[in-house]
Amino acid sequence: MALPVLHLWHWFGFAGLVVLLLTLDLCVFHRHDHKPSLKESAWWTVFWIAIALAFNAGLWWWVGSQSGWRTGHNVGSLFLTCYLIEKALSMDNIFVFVVIFRFFQIPMMYQYRVLFWGILGAVVMRLVFILAGVELIQRFEWVIPLLGAFLVFTAFKLATHHGGEVHPEKNLVLRVARRLFRVTKGDHHEHGHTFFVREAGRLAITPMFLVLLVIESTDVVFAVDSVPAVLAVVAPALRNVTPESHGPAWVAFLAFTSNVFAILGLRALYFLLAGMVDVFRYLHYGLAAILAFVGLKMMGEFLFEHEKGEHLVPIWLSLSVIAGLLFISIVASLIASAHEGPKGQDPELPPVE
Repeated sequence: MALPVLHLWHWFGFAGLVVLLLTLDLCVFHRHDHKPSLKESAWWTVFWIAIALAFNAGLWWWVGSQSGWRTGHNVGSLFLTCYLIEKALSMDNIFVFVVIFRFFQIPMMYQYRVLFWGILGAVVMRLVFILAGVELIQRFEWVIPLLGAFLVFTAFKLATHHGGEVHPEKNLVLRVARRLFRVTKGDHHEHGHTFFVREAGRLAITPMFLVLLVIESTDVVFAVDSVPAVLAVVAPALRNVTPESHGPAWVAFLAFTSNVFAILGLRALYFLLAGMVDVFRYLHYGLAAILAFVGLKMMGEFLFEHEKGEHLVPIWLSLSVIAGLLFISIVASLIASAHEGPKGQDPELPPVE
């Protein structure tokens, strides 16, 4: 597979697109705090998915016109597979966000802005994780099966310990921040979405900033799961790319862009599903199966390619399996909820507004 060369301006172009979208989102469409309606959240969810699919189509066309349509199809399928994995994992993240916002009793009208700034931090962290992962794989090829084994282990943990066991009050970053910084006595009723205030002439952080720190720290945990998952899809598929085609750069580019588009749509998806997290009772089993499949595929292809020089699982089959597992877990959840009703809410948590 001979891929076109990725130049620095491709990265800056993508970064410019992301900055433009986020600026319009915060400064134009959501410049005033309000509680998003289900209809608004649904339309924004469709919008962010459409943007990702449009980018995918553009990527398929560009690579296909430069390196052949079969290569373009493979690259487009890789991006779509990574995007689907990240989108699926982000659905499980929503439950954690609900627990955090309930714990701090943050009104829904302020949650959007917290998630916005949390996304900026998430984008930077994902870039660092992906670049470090690509460099590690490039220097030490034996890391590939280790990452696969880690995904299988993560799948086991996800299947046996669901997000309901999250305890924000035990968050290490939260406890350190309370010790190091002066926290204002006022709450969101007094300070709104402000992160910093002055009390008696001294700078203090608000509880809203503590929420942001918890969101950012939990995203580190999410990145530890999601980044190896996308690298497990992209890296084996591009292992036979010649150095002249900048294979490692393409691994990083596909992993990063798919991550970013999934993250950009996370806020709208959160407000669409926040009130229905208990409905998707079997989703974590589907996500665990996806991670296990990707991890086993990563280990199998590492060994198989050494012997045969070809891929164990075609890209289209990986995409089909991942989509099928996600679809089955969602449908099973909806059927169970329709027959039994949603699981009861934790009585210790205040309801989402």
